[in-house]
Amino acid sequence: MKHTDIKQLFSESANFAGKSVTVCGWVRTWRDSKSIAFIELNDGTSLKNLQLIIDKEKIAESISKPALVVGNALRVTGEFIPSERNGFELSVKGIEVLGTCPQDYPLQKKHHTLEFLRTIPHLRPRTKYFEAVFAVRNQLSFAIHKYFNKNGYKYVHTPIITGSDCEGAGEMFRVTTQPWNAKSKTEQDYYAEDFFGTKAGLTVSGQLEGEVAALGLGRIYTFGPTFRAEHSNTTRHAAEFWQVEPEVCFADLHDIIEIAEDFIKSIIKDVVESCPDELAYFDERIEKGLIEKLNHVLKSDFGKITYTEAVEVLKKSGKEFKYPVEWGCDLQTEHERYLTEEHFKKPVFVTNYPADIKAFYMKQNPDGKTVAATDLLVPGIGEIIGCSEREADLEKLKTAMLKRNMPLEAYTEYLDTRKYGSVPHSGFGLGLERILMYITGVQNIRDTLLYPRTVGSL
Repeated sequence: MKHTDIKQLFSESANFAGKSVTVCGWVRTWRDSKSIAFIELNDGTSLKNLQLIIDKEKIAESISKPALVVGNALRVTGEFIPSERNGFELSVKGIEVLGTCPQDYPLQKKHHTLEFLRTIPHLRPRTKYFEAVFAVRNQLSFAIHKYFNKNGYKYVHTPIITGSDCEGAGEMFRVTTQPWNAKSKTEQDYYAEDFFGTKAGLTVSGQLEGEVAALGLGRIYTFGPTFRAEHSNTTRHAAEFWQVEPEVCFADLHDIIEIAEDFIKSIIKDVVESCPDELAYFDERIEKGLIEKLNHVLKSDFGKITYTEAVEVLKKSGKEFKYPVEWGCDLQTEHERYLTEEHFKKPVFVTNYPADIKAFYMKQNPDGKTVAATDLLVPGIGEIIGCSEREADLEKLKTAMLKRNMPLEAYTEYLDTRKYGSVPHSGFGLGLERILMYITGVQNIRDTLLYPRTVGSL
């Protein structure tokens, strides 16, 4: 069906001015008067609607009236003319209704609450709010791939179905083809009858397989869906989300911190330059000062502080936190937000966490108490990147795993990467939805996903 995108009309308006064009889209709103009707048309390519002007003396009512329904899909031909108010609009010559929309269409009003829109996820991409969210999500994803491609990383696709629990937290979704009433004498017998002949689950991270790839390819990144069966019903957690995980050989903690800062600034800069209309919308409707915040990040050197120093800052802050702060505790969101929003007033890397609250694969520091790990904390969100140098010493890695009662035989291939030509290497994980929330000001992770998967909600 030959037609011109609305975005192209606006971006190349000088080329189309005064010419006959055909557009397709959905009716967002309409107004009617005795002689003229107005339709706001959107085709998903532009946040800005195209206004259609229908002169009833030229267009028969039998043709124009069926088009005046919110949600209707139209194909319209007309002259693209200058407008003092809208820049350009379309003087309609012909209308074809491609798809009708009944009066029970849920999106009759201009504005709906986000709570209501979550009840109709199949329709909410037709609203301006979610059109903007998914436009930024698209550009952000593209920016991530551009960054790594430009810097010589290979994109690898790690398994979604796996037998290893990367974080050791046991919060994996089980994958099975066994019937619900399968009977077995033992757990071992049950899994022996299953598809893979062993216990399988959905991946919580592609890191371990990413390390395998990096220790041969040098610099890699994974970017795909990950899953956590975590019973956490907060605005920051989802059971299915997308994660970016680079892995870099011959890089220590300081190197990966530099890479992480450069990466975050690069993808934010890309979105700021590519999505001005969407960010202006979020700045006006969602978070006042959003664009100023993002530009401040681009101009700032990120802060750095050790975990031990951060605990002291928090204890001396005079703030009464819901969760008390002591050395050895896991920093909570309220602690992270104080550090970024009140103490540093910018993103900050917190380094050298206690070994007992971090994963087994992190490099053990000489002090015997901490590991070479860092979290990047940002204002408004808290932790946005989890990052570490990996333990390259085979015996130290085994000791850390045994301390956590991890079966070494289940990680034979991973341990082989330390047995055969181990090198210092580092990496980080970035949740796509978390950085999307930061860039757009969206407050709930459910509003960054097409179909959010959360506990009790499929």
